[in-house]
Amino acid sequence: MMAEADGGELHGIGARLRAAREKRGLTLLQAAERLHLDARTVQALEAGDFAALGADVYVRGHLRRYAEAVGESPEQLQQLYTDSARAARPDLTRIPRAEAEKRGSRVLLSALLLVVGCAVAGALWWLLTLPGEKAHPLPADHRPSADAAQAATPTAEAGSTVKPPTSAPRPLTPGATPQARLDLNFSAPSWVEISDAEGRHLLHGLIERGSTRTLTGSPPLLVVLGNAPAVTLRLDGQPVSPGPLVRRDGSAHLLIDATGRVSAAAPRLAHGD
Repeated sequence: MMAEADGGELHGIGARLRAAREKRGLTLLQAAERLHLDARTVQALEAGDFAALGADVYVRGHLRRYAEAVGESPEQLQQLYTDSARAARPDLTRIPRAEAEKRGSRVLLSALLLVVGCAVAGALWWLLTLPGEKAHPLPADHRPSADAAQAATPTAEAGSTVKPPTSAPRPLTPGATPQARLDLNFSAPSWVEISDAEGRHLLHGLIERGSTRTLTGSPPLLVVLGNAPAVTLRLDGQPVSPGPLVRRDGSAHLLIDATGRVSAAAPRLAHGD
């Protein structure tokens, strides 16, 4: 029954989108061109095949943009998708734990036996090697006399000062990490996730149309855009263009260094970090 309810909600989302598109007299290809998306992405949205769209955050972004383009309610469709995703989550309380507890007990016992074995081996080694390390007194003729010890001590010449040995100089403390300023201007809604070279999350979420953001971080900056054509980037006042790095679905994974040079970054999930 749960699976049927989930499928009905997902199918209802796609049916509402398709009906709104047809009401506006748009073909599937025309809707895809208006959204700067691949036709297969639009077809998956109308079919309720959200698993083909990738991460959850991309599904929500596509739903919002498509709903706004055809005059549907983004909030209602987002809520339907949220309810269906919540119902599909597994009940973790029904997972049997007896096997996991037994496995943890065996691992703990093995670790305890290993520690005890190392301790016993160390004690045996110490007992076996201890008799061979007894100190032997030096013969009387080999003991240094007071005169010899005094002769071995360096003395200062008249009028000179004996300086104590100096320690090696400490390494210089490196300077502060240079920072870069990134300005973003949104002409349409877009999902954004930005982090710097130190792993700090500078921006994360869905940004509305007409918004601007100014961020400061250590380059290179990792920039993930869900709707790259709608976002204008400037690094330290200079324009930055993703160019051919924008994908067919409008998203982009960029790496921007301190000079403003843009390169492709490895794709990854934009939520759940």
